[in-house]
Amino acid sequence: MATTNQSSAQQNKPTESGYAPVNGIEMYYEIYGEGMPIVLLHGAYYTIEMNWSSLIAELSKTRKVIALEMQGHGHTPYSDRQLTRATLARDVESLMDYLKIDSADVVGYSFGGSVAYQFAIQSPKRLRKLVIISAVHKSSSWLPEVNEAFKGMKPEFFDNSPLHTAYDAVAPDKTKWTKFLEQMIASAITPYDLGDANIAKISAPVLMIAGDNDGIDKVELVKTYQLLKGNKTVDLGAIPESQLAIIPGQGHVSLMMQTQTLFGFINGFLQ
Repeated sequence: MATTNQSSAQQNKPTESGYAPVNGIEMYYEIYGEGMPIVLLHGAYYTIEMNWSSLIAELSKTRKVIALEMQGHGHTPYSDRQLTRATLARDVESLMDYLKIDSADVVGYSFGGSVAYQFAIQSPKRLRKLVIISAVHKSSSWLPEVNEAFKGMKPEFFDNSPLHTAYDAVAPDKTKWTKFLEQMIASAITPYDLGDANIAKISAPVLMIAGDNDGIDKVELVKTYQLLKGNKTVDLGAIPESQLAIIPGQGHVSLMMQTQTLFGFINGFLQ
């Protein structure tokens, strides 16, 4: 995946990049293209390039794409600040303030998807449409084996991994790698629940995309879709504003490699 995305990144250069002071940290961001703004929230341990560069190449043809790196990720320095989804969602809103963006579509993958859900809950007026890729709003919606795997994670598991290589390529202080991992692993093993009632109150249209074998309990996924007023018989009533797409033959990581499939669903939904 990294190789494919890196080749795309070489063809794609941001029109603007820099650091925004948000809530006590300096958050790195990149902007591509012109048009209606769309904000991309990456998965855990990822950089912009590793997670998004192939999709940025497509989205930036017609949209202003704002890609950021959350606390401790990529170019954004490590911080001892408490790592919560509410804090990270506030960071997104503060970045939008810094860039003078009133509202935007938001796309979040995995960990970034849970942050995107939180953003929708606490900053509804800043959100136009929401795209959630392989993410859940409560930890119990992962299959039990996923949560068990989280509990067994250790920093040394990431040694010499593509994630480690990507971090070393851009991190302002490579010595923070282990502390960053410890912070993220602690977050991964801490149960969370953003609240069914809060999800049900999201007024923006939501597109949920999942791989059929990406680790999400599909019964729970459909329950979330129902909270978003989906799962209707459209022949007997209005078409729901929210949508659900399950991509066959895909896991959690491989799903993000399906650039054209993802772009087709996202672009159609946002149009």
